[in-house]
Amino acid sequence: MEEKVVAILNEMSEFLSVSQMKKLQEVMLKVFLEKTEEKKLISNEEYLKMFLEAKAIEGCSARTTQYYRVTIAHMLKNVKSPIRKITTEDMRSYLSDYQKINNCSKVTVDNIRRNISSFFSWLEEENYILKSPMRRIHKIKTIKQVKEVISDEDIERLRDRCSCKRDLAMIDLLYSTGIRVGELVNLNIKDIDFESRECVVFGKGGKERKVYFDAKAKLHLQNYIAYRTDTNPALFVTLDAPYDRLKISGVEIRMRELGRSINVSKIHPHKFRRTMATRAIDKGMPIEQVQRLLGHSQIDTTMQYAMVNQSNVKSSHRKYIS
Repeated sequence: MEEKVVAILNEMSEFLSVSQMKKLQEVMLKVFLEKTEEKKLISNEEYLKMFLEAKAIEGCSARTTQYYRVTIAHMLKNVKSPIRKITTEDMRSYLSDYQKINNCSKVTVDNIRRNISSFFSWLEEENYILKSPMRRIHKIKTIKQVKEVISDEDIERLRDRCSCKRDLAMIDLLYSTGIRVGELVNLNIKDIDFESRECVVFGKGGKERKVYFDAKAKLHLQNYIAYRTDTNPALFVTLDAPYDRLKISGVEIRMRELGRSINVSKIHPHKFRRTMATRAIDKGMPIEQVQRLLGHSQIDTTMQYAMVNQSNVKSSHRKYIS
């Protein structure tokens, strides 16, 4: 019944003013839902459960789904109204309080806003609510910082600090392919085509794509695989028995440790991805091809990498303008 009420309201929205729509909604809810609302009312927690199930079906990773769960559950805990009664003012107040209480950056708050907006947009699309209260809460303006890449010198220093064949192979595969850390840990030995120096990875949403690695990565991968004595099909495994498949956290921890060993902070897997993309753009690779390598669905995402290296702008200015 509630879905039918929302469908009727959607049909009438182009003919009535905002005040008329509010009154119509009020009357219809009172007449049609008042008697059955207590019996059929869907709780906020059930709405969240249905949303997360829908996201899982769409192909969202477990990590992304968990991020949705945490951020939206926190919002529902603090905004105690039923889903259908949450207003734009409620959400503005919640986001403002969240930033003050947690003393977090605008980037963090905007990530929270985006997650909550996805939740309410889904509720609107599924006709559970008439209109998302997040529609009038726009993207929070943030200061765009120029993100660092790993220099050629630091890459060599990282290689020198590797005490095992696995880490050396891992660094060069990340550096030459620009794959995501989640894609790296899901690779199996059989996925590697050494003759063509390529492998197939499955990115966000289970999208399949080919990536390519250089001769140095090939050599280090072959040395690492030949050195191993375990039978695990995973490409990268732990250093100690029972030699389990390496997890994302394991790669991140190891990269941080290697970074600290050469006195370079913030060495993480995604930095290798940004570095590869920047190198490709620096050397003249068309942005569409970089987009394909990185597995970005939107070229705007790839363009963020194109803006990394300010020295390119300077050299181009000297070449064409000065």
